[in-house]
Amino acid sequence: MRSRIVVECDGQLKTGRDVAVAALLGAEEFGFATAPLVASGCIMMRKCHLNTCPVGIATQDKELRKNFKGTPEHVINFFYYVANELREIMADLGFRTVDEMIGQTQKIDTNKAIKHYKAKGLDLSAILYQPAEYNNSTLKNTEKQDHNLENVMDFQILKDAHAAIFRKEITTLNYPIHNTDRSLGAIVSNEVSKIYGHLGLPEDTLNLNFKGSAGQSFGVFGASGITYTVEGNTNDYLGKGLSGGKIIIKKPAEADFIAEHNIIVGNVCLFGAVKGEAYINGIAGERFAVRNSGATAVVEGVGDHCCEYMTGGRIVVLGDTGRNFAAGMSGGYAYVLNNNGKFTNGLCNEETVDFDPISGEDEKELKGLIQKHVANTNSNRGKEILADWENSISKFVKVMPKEYKVALERIANEEPMVEELTIA
Repeated sequence: MRSRIVVECDGQLKTGRDVAVAALLGAEEFGFATAPLVASGCIMMRKCHLNTCPVGIATQDKELRKNFKGTPEHVINFFYYVANELREIMADLGFRTVDEMIGQTQKIDTNKAIKHYKAKGLDLSAILYQPAEYNNSTLKNTEKQDHNLENVMDFQILKDAHAAIFRKEITTLNYPIHNTDRSLGAIVSNEVSKIYGHLGLPEDTLNLNFKGSAGQSFGVFGASGITYTVEGNTNDYLGKGLSGGKIIIKKPAEADFIAEHNIIVGNVCLFGAVKGEAYINGIAGERFAVRNSGATAVVEGVGDHCCEYMTGGRIVVLGDTGRNFAAGMSGGYAYVLNNNGKFTNGLCNEETVDFDPISGEDEKELKGLIQKHVANTNSNRGKEILADWENSISKFVKVMPKEYKVALERIANEEPMVEELTIA
């Protein structure tokens, strides 16, 4: 198996020595994050989620962004230093290329580290052990895997959906789906975006209906005008990077389980979604809508860390939540059914958000979203809430980021700002 995979090492890599140790332990790729960020001007204020970065990196504030002084050359120069240090170490060890270093654990001297008081009692022998015939075995990636991309379902959908994609004719297609069908929709959405850009197709132009269990990243980067419906369940990363499409997940008509009591989609759904809608007839796993910046979703329960680092969009939760809801949430908002009071008494991370009362406009919006959810999924939970609306609405709370609320109030009181564009 080693010959068919590429091993990457990341996490606090800062120097050429770090790269050398990682290579000797078997890594072929090296991920840098914090160090290049510092090279470009980051001063580690730990305020990335507050929109108040004083050096203009992690902020959307126009005035703060003026403070950014970084240039590509700063990062390039940093990596020159890393490369030069790595070359010196390679020369000392007798290697001409990084490829030659991969997996050569006999070149690591652990004595100095083990004698250090922080490493007292640490036994690295299992990590550094070289079994018999070690040098005759494959220590790095030597062959490319065949991912059978030519056989993915997207190509069949492209053929069947020709009229919808190229002539905007409303089309409905039906397919079985299995958990080996991963990233379904990516190639179709790419084709739509190549032709129409971010605007995509008119709403519900291409309706793709599936029955079964969808694989990871179902509906990834879904473009506007494409509606994905699954009668069954999906794995992790549903709707990752959703870009205007609509996703509907509902329990099979013949199933007798109670949808709102069962998990129907996996973890990290709608990660980084920017636009679109999702209606989920059941419970989602952990980290639902993390880094969502514009999508709208209705779900009947979520796991831990829902809405983490969310910067935009709307989320409606018609059931229980896990802990740490809204951690680092700086934009968008959520409506949560607080049936037993647990949500507002410990499950929500209140560091950056407030619990706002449901206003008249909020009530109208929330009811409309639940009605859409019922229309798309035939949700029993949604029907129960709508049937007893006067009582149900009193149990909802609105989760609103503090800074986002202030920004909206400021925008409402300011005159529209018009920027003049000049063409050189």
